[in-house]
Amino acid sequence: MIMRSRQAMVTDDLGAPVAIGRPPRRVVSLVPSLTESVAATCPEILVAVTDWCTHPDDLDCERIRGTKNPNVRRIIELAPDLVLCNQEENRRIDVERLRKAGVPVWVTRIETVPEAIASLTRLFTEALDVDPPKWLREAESAWAAPPPGRTRNAVIPIWRNPWMVVGRNTFTEDLAARLGLRLVHADRPDRYPRVTEADLVTDVEVAVLPDEPYVFTETDGPDAFPGIPVALVEGRALTWYGPSLATARAQLTEQLNRAR
Repeated sequence: MIMRSRQAMVTDDLGAPVAIGRPPRRVVSLVPSLTESVAATCPEILVAVTDWCTHPDDLDCERIRGTKNPNVRRIIELAPDLVLCNQEENRRIDVERLRKAGVPVWVTRIETVPEAIASLTRLFTEALDVDPPKWLREAESAWAAPPPGRTRNAVIPIWRNPWMVVGRNTFTEDLAARLGLRLVHADRPDRYPRVTEADLVTDVEVAVLPDEPYVFTETDGPDAFPGIPVALVEGRALTWYGPSLATARAQLTEQLNRAR
């Protein structure tokens, strides 16, 4: 990575000004996808991450609790040059507390695959002051092709008891559309609506069951979709925006084609 030396006032995805010393040497990430993205590109700058930051497997950083309950006091003590957050995954109150303490915070907003590519590009070039990584260019290329000609009605549960599914205006909805899937519950007002068992299967041609946040398996999940093809997929490929985007399209397409 090519590092530069300067001071900068930049603007995050929500339009908030962020003053960052150049180059940032100490970064805390409160978003698993962003943690993996930084770890795959400039791992030496990561000093702390959440308990949910599971990739890469050998990540050796201090843990500062979860995405919704980070140890704000400890983060302030670490005196990071920058904290990485996401509008959906992190709480506004934690962002405000960090900023009030003088800690620069960069917040991403990602609801589509193109937004992911653009947001990550800005994260590296404007916030972290490094060149865009090769895997990001590969991800952009992988998702450039149009979706397949035929669209299938699908449901993507994220929880069971109660059933919760992926809905409208979400990154996963957009990604699914690019795989030729129309989410049957995307017309509901909630982004992750609760549904009844009857509604869960109505008009569904294929059920896509990820292994996170609920761990669907061959023995826990397919039983709710009798007579409907089921694809068990890696949740990271379906919901994370980061290095997995470079291989997710091919991986998910293969798993969907094998659905039975």
